[in-house]
Amino acid sequence: MLLTLAASRRVLFLGGKGGVGKTTVASALALAQARAGRRVLLVSTDPAHNLGHLWQREIGPARVRVAANLDALEIDPDATVRAHLEEVGAALRQLMPPHLAGEVDRHLALSRDAPGMHEAALLERIAELVDEGLCGDDLLVFDTAPSGHTARLMALPEMMSAWTEGLLRRQERSERFGAAMRNLGADDGVAERALGGTRGDTGRDRDQRIRQVLHRRRHRFERLRAALADPALTAFVIVLAAERLPVLETIELHAQLRRAGVQVGGLVVNKRSPADAGEFLAGRHGQEAVHLAHLRRALPELPLQELPLLAGDVVGLEALEAFARRL
Repeated sequence: MLLTLAASRRVLFLGGKGGVGKTTVASALALAQARAGRRVLLVSTDPAHNLGHLWQREIGPARVRVAANLDALEIDPDATVRAHLEEVGAALRQLMPPHLAGEVDRHLALSRDAPGMHEAALLERIAELVDEGLCGDDLLVFDTAPSGHTARLMALPEMMSAWTEGLLRRQERSERFGAAMRNLGADDGVAERALGGTRGDTGRDRDQRIRQVLHRRRHRFERLRAALADPALTAFVIVLAAERLPVLETIELHAQLRRAGVQVGGLVVNKRSPADAGEFLAGRHGQEAVHLAHLRRALPELPLQELPLLAGDVVGLEALEAFARRL
């Protein structure tokens, strides 16, 4: 199921409860597709940074080649927020009058730890990577953070598009106010000063630059929202363990993703206990079957793939290749 799904999509998100093996499954899947000849980018959005540990090499925020046809990167939330605020700050300092530069800096300093800032910056980076990847890669595989964080992130493009649209409407009202002031005879610079500008065309030029920034941002979120909502282009795979809490969390995550307009393409049950390896593991296998029966009743329409519990850790290229063959 998993390889068939990956072969027919351009973007895959793998999510689920922490500790179920999302990074291992995402890495093995990306490697299998790269071995099949596709150009693949593997991206971790999880601040735990397990990708580098798994591949036994340094992986950071820039693309690095980890195998033939396969690049990987880890999105660093703190670095992403810093870069995001630096970009916003540079734009604001160009748009605002020089005497307000100190206010811009103070506002950005307060924004660094504001609720939702990390998610907004992370979403911008994901949108960037999707834009770039759809042009230069055959497949993007996103290894996401644990369920609750990912569900909020998947719902953000809709909210951010609406928020940016609201900013554009307010900016249009500001433009109309400025035009009305100028039509009333604002040769004395009242309109520009009211809008924080200076005499002449500075206010109008600033308004135009603001519109360009907001339109660029809105279009980026709209493209990401369209990509996430296109079932022929994108799918979400939920990875879970055959245990009570991961099963319940999977059912809830599926509902949240459906509400966000994201298609769930399938379920991967990782670390499935064997039924023929002694009494203890046979007992575990039977208990897992009870939880999986509940999952099948709740989500009967989704294809489900089981991957076995392994005796050793999956670490390094050779182990990932062996794991990929199990897909």
